[in-house]
Amino acid sequence: MPPARGGRPRKRPCTLVADKAYDSRYIRAELRRRRIEPCIARRGWAKEHGLGRLRWVVERTLAWLGQFRRLRVRYERRPEIHEAFLTIGCALICWNFTQNWFC
Repeated sequence: MPPARGGRPRKRPCTLVADKAYDSRYIRAELRRRRIEPCIARRGWAKEHGLGRLRWVVERTLAWLGQFRRLRVRYERRPEIHEAFLTIGCALICWNFTQNWFC
């Protein structure tokens, strides 16, 4: 009897962006074996090689979401309510970003 299948089909990322802590031959080889291109910073290289630019956008956005106290300290028990507040927070961030962009 074949195993039961359910849910969405699995999708693999094309690339993986990571910092210097994940720089090892084993990790790079395992990613290549799975046909995922590693974009991992090398140990001993200077910071100006551009990998931090990709991660900075994510960290900046999470810091902006941290301004909303309901998202920083989770009061809601139901995940739907938390997701609703998260959506409102993202909408406010986008609104503020576009207001500053056009001024």
